[in-house]
Amino acid sequence: MGKIAFNIFVIPLLYSISILPFWLLQLKSSALYVLVYYVTGYRKKVVMQNLRNSFPGRSEEELKKISKQFYKHFCDVIFEIIKLLTISPDKFRKHFTLTEDALKVFRYFENNKQSVVGVMGHCGNWEWGAIAHQFYFKQLITGVYHPLSNKNFDTFMLNLRGRMGGNIVSMKNLYRELLTLKQNKTATTIGLIADQTPPPEGAYWTTFLNQDTPVFNGAEKLARKFNYPVIYVGIKKLKRGYYQMNATILTEKPNELAEGQISELHTRALEKNILEQPYIWLWTHKRWKHKRTVI
Repeated sequence: MGKIAFNIFVIPLLYSISILPFWLLQLKSSALYVLVYYVTGYRKKVVMQNLRNSFPGRSEEELKKISKQFYKHFCDVIFEIIKLLTISPDKFRKHFTLTEDALKVFRYFENNKQSVVGVMGHCGNWEWGAIAHQFYFKQLITGVYHPLSNKNFDTFMLNLRGRMGGNIVSMKNLYRELLTLKQNKTATTIGLIADQTPPPEGAYWTTFLNQDTPVFNGAEKLARKFNYPVIYVGIKKLKRGYYQMNATILTEKPNELAEGQISELHTRALEKNILEQPYIWLWTHKRWKHKRTVI
């Protein structure tokens, strides 16, 4: 679809959905769940295989229950992301809260004008998690993204993520941007989603959810290069349409840790986040498509 057609037809449709109340969005989400799970069966084989490999001790009945919970949650997330187009700050803060620990952690670095590397996974509503900083704190958030293949949706998502003034930067331009911010003495919270699948060569390898897993070491490299503290940002789903964020300091002195330790720490934190609520992670992702090369 061309840019003009996208702006004429798709954007108004998304805004018309966004202004709907949450109860109506959830009705639409439930209908979408029936279509996605029972009619199209979108990536059901991938989801079930991921669950079997991650939880080898659980029965098929338990795994199917998690799978259905996941698809219901996944459909909720789709409409909740669209809701970000028009949601007010007060309404957002009602639906997305921070624990006292999270508030203390973020305010600690904000008050000290200290840049920090924040790592999170595709848990809960990760798009809400990525934008939440802009609704709660004055310190600049620098969100790192990978461009989408569809240019229209890429532009749409960039505008959505930066709606409240966030600094959205592609991975290839990140180092240059951080150097500029540092030279200008501008503290920032760097937002990274670190559970995507990296190329196997050069990745940090560990055991994650009972499987040999490559992990992006970008967060670790950034922390070491700039000597920035690292925090893990976790999200819990309280009920439909309501989430809570926590934040844990993994290290304030990254260069004092052994190589690989930062990557291990945020991977373990992500794993704990998933184990607490298995259905809120993005199980459709082909996370384990690479195998470790044995020399």
